[in-house]
Amino acid sequence: MADTSKWVEGKVVGKRVWTDVLFSLQIEAPVEPFRAGQFGKLALAINDEIVSRPYSYVNAPDERPLEFYFIVINQGPLSPRLAALEPGDAAFLAPRPSGLMTLADVRDAETLWLLSTGTAVGPFLSILKTAEPWQRFRHAVLVHAVRHANELAYREQIDAIAAAHAGRFSYLPFVSREDTGYAIRGRVPEAIRDGRLEARTGRALTAEASHVMICGNPDMVRDTTAALEARGMRKHKRKEPGHITIEAYW
Repeated sequence: MADTSKWVEGKVVGKRVWTDVLFSLQIEAPVEPFRAGQFGKLALAINDEIVSRPYSYVNAPDERPLEFYFIVINQGPLSPRLAALEPGDAAFLAPRPSGLMTLADVRDAETLWLLSTGTAVGPFLSILKTAEPWQRFRHAVLVHAVRHANELAYREQIDAIAAAHAGRFSYLPFVSREDTGYAIRGRVPEAIRDGRLEARTGRALTAEASHVMICGNPDMVRDTTAALEARGMRKHKRKEPGHITIEAYW
């Protein structure tokens, strides 16, 4: 029998199916407080053992229920089973949060750039729903890069953020495999190098004016970091403050 003594039991109270592989679960569970941008661990008992994976909180720290946005890996041991859960089902969660993808040690700047791919938009939504970015930055830009337009999730929440912070927030979707008429076609690092990102937002992406948080697939994180370093930016460290905070999403 699986040992669940180090986990807290939660109950699924909501579910959203975005596409055939993209899902959100809302879960009530007594976890410890977290900072916006951090992640928890979701787990299920499978074949008498606990199988877990890290997933970022989409909800702000003061919002309940907890919310997690994830992609199903067809041969994965956990995500297909999570996607099959329905309201009323149980899931286990790690009681304590993890992760450093927060604003805790980030220096103030004119513009906060939040660059994401796929499900990595989740922690940035958590951050944007708190007061902190609006107290410390004049403007925030959210970039969400996906392959197909139907993967641009959470538009209602993004529209609500835009309405609450009119004139101080920019949302810029990227779609790499189809033309939409509204999204940038291509990849984020290319749009940094050729100036399209700045042109579409009207914001200067410079070391003097910006802090950039990058969260997503490792190729995007690597190539975007290189494009920013070519502009004179450097990775942020606690003892050496910089301009780039990164988290690879697998």
